[in-house]
Amino acid sequence: MRAVVVDPSVAGRLILQEVDRPSLLPSEALIRVAAISLNRGEVRRAQTAAAGWRPGWDLAGTIETPAADDSGYPAGTRVVGFVLSGAWAEYVAVPTDAIAPLPDSVSFADASTLPVAGLTALYGLAKGGSLLGKSVLVTGASGGVGYFAVQLARQAGAIVTAQLRRSDWINFIKEAGAHQTIMGESLKEFSPYDVILDSTGGTLLSNAISAIAKDGICVTYGTTADGTVTFDAKTFYGTGGASLYGFILFHELKREPAAIGLTKLVQLLANQQLKPHIDRIASWTEIAVIAQQLTDRQFIGKAVLNVN
Repeated sequence: MRAVVVDPSVAGRLILQEVDRPSLLPSEALIRVAAISLNRGEVRRAQTAAAGWRPGWDLAGTIETPAADDSGYPAGTRVVGFVLSGAWAEYVAVPTDAIAPLPDSVSFADASTLPVAGLTALYGLAKGGSLLGKSVLVTGASGGVGYFAVQLARQAGAIVTAQLRRSDWINFIKEAGAHQTIMGESLKEFSPYDVILDSTGGTLLSNAISAIAKDGICVTYGTTADGTVTFDAKTFYGTGGASLYGFILFHELKREPAAIGLTKLVQLLANQQLKPHIDRIASWTEIAVIAQQLTDRQFIGKAVLNVN
């Protein structure tokens, strides 16, 4: 079968190569992949990974071989799945606790955007408990996680503020459900916030920490701007009950299997209560080009590649 592997000798470091089909553990199903989506984390790692490493977290397709322990779904079932690496391939072995079935109304392309971006938004917001009536700030709201988070927070009854880098994205993010928007790094206008999701780090995270409400929480899940943060500790602890939470999806999935969250997200997608923003759809033969465009921020939202 073919898979995307790291090859430092080619432009973009990503190439399709012939590899062996995966062997299955009793609790794994073999999925014939139809679509994959890209995330900045895996693309960044591919830029420094050793030759032969196989990236990929998100996939959607059809079960080719069911799990031997009967823990999953039968052959022919349309599914979305998540793996720790190697999702960018024609066939992938996926643990059954990281798979959710897809109704016919949900396309493979839309489903493939759910695992990393959707689960990060879903579980990140959950750190704030019930969101009904709470003030929620989402930084980097135009990104894959941010776009989902704005929709999920709005549906949960929150008052949603979206932070953006560009003014031409305002209508885009308000259509997703944001009540109000902030441009740049000053977050005071609508503060304090009960729940903050931050993916940028740097000055923006520093400002976010200073804008938390009493008993509020700031969930940080990325450092696209800067990993070094200086903040006013006196203001932070003086707020009372405020907390800063370091979020890593792989760690969160040790507490709750991906299948549970994916099932919730698929249902929202099927009910048209959740919508991904896909800005690039292409063949996976263009993986190196699309990955570079993602790195260079040439588009907002998600990139989906058809495996063919």
